[in-house]
Amino acid sequence: MPADDLENGILSVQHLEQAIAGGVIAADQPIEPGQLQPASLDLRLGREAWRVQASFLPGKNLTVADKLAKFGMHKIDLSDGAVLERGCVYIVKLMENLRLPAGVSAMANPKSSTGRLDIFTRLITDGAVEFESVADGYTGALYAEISPRTFSVLVRAGSRLSQLRLRRGTSAPSDLLMQSLQSTVGLVHGAERTDIRDGIALSVNLEPDEKSGMIGWRARKHAGLIDIDAASSQPVDAFWERVTPSDLTLGGLVLNPDEFYILASREF
Repeated sequence: MPADDLENGILSVQHLEQAIAGGVIAADQPIEPGQLQPASLDLRLGREAWRVQASFLPGKNLTVADKLAKFGMHKIDLSDGAVLERGCVYIVKLMENLRLPAGVSAMANPKSSTGRLDIFTRLITDGAVEFESVADGYTGALYAEISPRTFSVLVRAGSRLSQLRLRRGTSAPSDLLMQSLQSTVGLVHGAERTDIRDGIALSVNLEPDEKSGMIGWRARKHAGLIDIDAASSQPVDAFWERVTPSDLTLGGLVLNPDEFYILASREF
């Protein structure tokens, strides 16, 4: 997958398939078709995990292993599943690894399902100076920093919490281009005025849903354990409280510190 043959921007699933076939993306176990999304690849947790004292970045010329030797508390085997406790920080080596050609870099972000469970997750690599970013031409392993904020979670080797995108060049569009697309195509709808500054700002919708009468959800503070691979099968009311118009104060919603909410945007 020579970088010169690629256009600038995020690479499509067809290019991801070529990257897998060419060894640019490799893994400890064969990559499954279900990992591939239209422009991203779901990343899988490997067997090795460590509880650590605090979050870290390796920094230039240092590896994740170097930092684990300093900050690691104990090692965890995820082969048969393990509980990641709320409020703790873990480093997990991922099954996938990269051999990026010059001119190609990568970026990562949590899957939407991970965010909805308030599981703070971000990618790190050897020599990294920033989270969620893989340097141009990087060769090496990938790791996930995971810190459950609201619920303790059961994970295992193969669980998918984050996703990776490959890119060539600078993929972020300018505000001017975004404004042009908004006026000609309509990137978002529903708001009286679209605020475009380094992206599109979203606003909270506090109008109740016509059918349910709900505004959103608030996580229960002392809920049970969530199996990350079977989260949709959990009883909703065991983990979430409904937010309704009765929770509003003078037309607004007070967000309590250290509580987690899921609210809809006005924009769609």
